[in-house]
Amino acid sequence: MSFVWLKHYMPRSLYARAVLILLLPVVVLQLVVTVLFLTRHFEDVTRQMTTAVARELHLVLDVVDNAPDRSSVGSYVISQVSELAITVDPVAQEDVPAGHLRGPLDFSGRVIVSMLPALVQSATWVDLTEDRRVHVYAETRQGPVKVSFDRRRISASNPHQLFVNMVFFGGVVTFIAILYLRNQLRPIKRLASAAEGFGRGRIEPYTPGGALEVRSAGNAFLDMRNRIERQIEQRTLMLSGVSHDLRTPLTRMRLSLSMLEDEERVALEQDVDDMQGMLDAFLNFVKGAGEGDPEPVEPRALVASIVEDACRAGRDVTLMPPDGEGTGMVKLNVLAIRRAVDNLISNGVRYGAMAEVSVFLTDKTLRIRVEDDGPGIPQDRRAEATRPFTRLDAARNQDRGGGVGLGLAIATDIARAHGGVLRLSSSDRLGGLRADIVIAR
Repeated sequence: MSFVWLKHYMPRSLYARAVLILLLPVVVLQLVVTVLFLTRHFEDVTRQMTTAVARELHLVLDVVDNAPDRSSVGSYVISQVSELAITVDPVAQEDVPAGHLRGPLDFSGRVIVSMLPALVQSATWVDLTEDRRVHVYAETRQGPVKVSFDRRRISASNPHQLFVNMVFFGGVVTFIAILYLRNQLRPIKRLASAAEGFGRGRIEPYTPGGALEVRSAGNAFLDMRNRIERQIEQRTLMLSGVSHDLRTPLTRMRLSLSMLEDEERVALEQDVDDMQGMLDAFLNFVKGAGEGDPEPVEPRALVASIVEDACRAGRDVTLMPPDGEGTGMVKLNVLAIRRAVDNLISNGVRYGAMAEVSVFLTDKTLRIRVEDDGPGIPQDRRAEATRPFTRLDAARNQDRGGGVGLGLAIATDIARAHGGVLRLSSSDRLGGLRADIVIAR
């Protein structure tokens, strides 16, 4: 039998599941103990006490039958069997109830009303509605009488104390267990927070703690983070050094070209500019989202400033009206987001004639969309297009610019550093490529 449907009703967080694992056995155990106690203890004890009281009632009713007259029944019983502490009062026939009387939560009373009339044939009805007394109505030679005695003689006293104690001590044990559970889960939450922050480009202070297994996972995470940081640093230093060393000969070449004739200089200067652009693209890819720290910014204002700068640079870019009902600030790496959106705009105007930029903001999501009217990218090659140094000759016009295949790779890296994703699709309005940077708030 499959229990897949049960997953929809299970809590999602580790803390909630741990509490459920803790509480479920406690509650089940209390229910089982309660049922067993009611059926075994209360019923068995009540049966024994009812049997003993039935013998005393037989004796009292025999005394009532031997009383001189109806009016002296009560005093005669006291004089004969006062040590039983049972009182007898004659009652009128209309005062006799029409059935057994007991409260809805009187569990031991269920046993009394079923046993007592069977053991004492002259007893007709039992009244258990009074808090501390039991009234038994019986038919005698003197007429109907009401026999009264203490309730504690026929059923266990204070049966609710067991339930109160079970609930109280069960709550105390559960509270202590939850406190201990929180201490055990706190290191896991700290590790998850540090890993999530590192995935978004933040280096949060973290010290392994908790159980041995959690400490081991924490130390493994720190080792992994240190190795990744060293690799990023080495890659950055290597490419920065190469780029720095190449800038000097490029500068000399540019100075030498300035002395040539105009016809010869224009083509060579274009080659030098392309080389300079390639070096800048390499550096941007190496930097990724590593420059600066995330800070709260208003995303619509940030994108508006990026579009304004692109327009001043001579690009045909349009900022669409804001969409979504979300408001407030979003924690972003401003330099990285600028680089990602600018790369998408550059790709759009390089391979098409124009680009449109829009911002969609909700309480949970930020989406920055860039659309162009270029040839677009086939669906089966979009994943390939986001890889570094990938140039899709069939999809993009390579004669329109000196790209090296890093624009989409940089945008993808920056989106991932913010815990988001870059999605590529076709623009319904412009017919070209639609690139969405989607980041969870």
